[in-house]
Amino acid sequence: MGSIGSSSPPHVVIFPYMAQGHTIPLLDLSKALAQRSLKVTIITTPANAPFILSKTSIHPTISLSIIPFPKVQELPEDVLKEMCNSDRTNPICVISDMFLPWTLDSCRRFDIPRIVCSGMGVLPTVLVRTVSSHVPCMSSLSCSEPINFPSVPFPLYKLDFPELVWRGNEKDPMLPIIAELGQADYGSWGHIVNSFEELEGDHVAAFESLNQKESKAWLVGPLLLHDRKPDLMSSGSQNGQKQYIKWLDQQLGMGSGNVIYVAFGSQSHMTDIQVEEIALGLEKAGQLFIWVVRSRTWIPPVGWEERVKDRGLVIRDWVDQRGILAHPAIGGFLTHCGWNSVLEGLSMGVPLLCWPMRAEQGLNARYMAMGLKAGLMVPQQRDVKDDPMTVEHNVTCDVVKELMQGDQGRKARERAQEFGRKARQAVEKGGSSDKKLDELIESLTLKTKQF
Repeated sequence: MGSIGSSSPPHVVIFPYMAQGHTIPLLDLSKALAQRSLKVTIITTPANAPFILSKTSIHPTISLSIIPFPKVQELPEDVLKEMCNSDRTNPICVISDMFLPWTLDSCRRFDIPRIVCSGMGVLPTVLVRTVSSHVPCMSSLSCSEPINFPSVPFPLYKLDFPELVWRGNEKDPMLPIIAELGQADYGSWGHIVNSFEELEGDHVAAFESLNQKESKAWLVGPLLLHDRKPDLMSSGSQNGQKQYIKWLDQQLGMGSGNVIYVAFGSQSHMTDIQVEEIALGLEKAGQLFIWVVRSRTWIPPVGWEERVKDRGLVIRDWVDQRGILAHPAIGGFLTHCGWNSVLEGLSMGVPLLCWPMRAEQGLNARYMAMGLKAGLMVPQQRDVKDDPMTVEHNVTCDVVKELMQGDQGRKARERAQEFGRKARQAVEKGGSSDKKLDELIESLTLKTKQF
């Protein structure tokens, strides 16, 4: 192995999974590393390269290595070999998405540490991995029977867990794939978690106990707050200020924190019947709202758009969610509770109205609403045979009003604002995440020098 010389900055290779929810946090991490004068190479495909370039082009120490897809079955040796030989220094690590388990073998060939990033929080990861070894037992539980964990001061239910766990089908073809992911995680040098000590530090020991003895978890988030040089795609200056930001500006005449933002992520699916109920619920609540609708088939009820035009904005295109949540007019966030959305809401001090859809989102929702008390749950009737049953508009109306106007909502807002302050402090100079990122780089650099 080459040595790290003073003239050669440490080099990190990052390999994201090609889905935006997985890619964006690793791009935030890339920029945080670049700001510490590290050289960063992001491995991507031709189709994803333009998006990544749009987020990283102002950082001269970040470059792309573009490989063909889908022909490549694993990371070609030539890619790492080229990086190792280009300036006589090996990368100090490869940071890989958890859905790319074969990168562990590639790293071992070159004796380079693999650090895995799952895109989940510490506690949800611990819970999922703990119950995954008890799949048949989980499937036998009733939907209303609480599951108690010693380290979790609130009840959980089997439908809060990923479907693969609670269905309990031991012949599910996904199980061997999940097992492979788990083995690669276990064998990795370390784990980067998009979280911070003040949020989930109490659960780090349990997280680390699930991996090989030497492996550590590094809480370096919220990654979005590390970026002190926002990219052009996220600024209001491109093509003039965005219309929805202008709309939010106009609502400030009614005071700050009066608008609820409604968005369920890019991967969640809702029936048009459910979208209709949300529309009617928002109308009945009488609350200012900005709503990102993903459905291409839903048509608003006759007269609905006219009735809400003075207090609601519906968007069907991509939005800068972080910019919206940071706006002072926003006072609540109706969300599917994907981990990225959870962190984006908390980082901006916005309380969450939790409506989980899939994966570990039920655990995130319970943690935010019942554990941290930084949000409220949307009551849902769940049917284990199908998707969640339709939440009627009266229910949506009531929980929106409670979050935005009620006593429970006020308390949740205070808690969210408290965690927002802690999140910002974590990434500031000397904060917990700032220190962890420095410690990670130092540990990797020292490890590399040993060879």
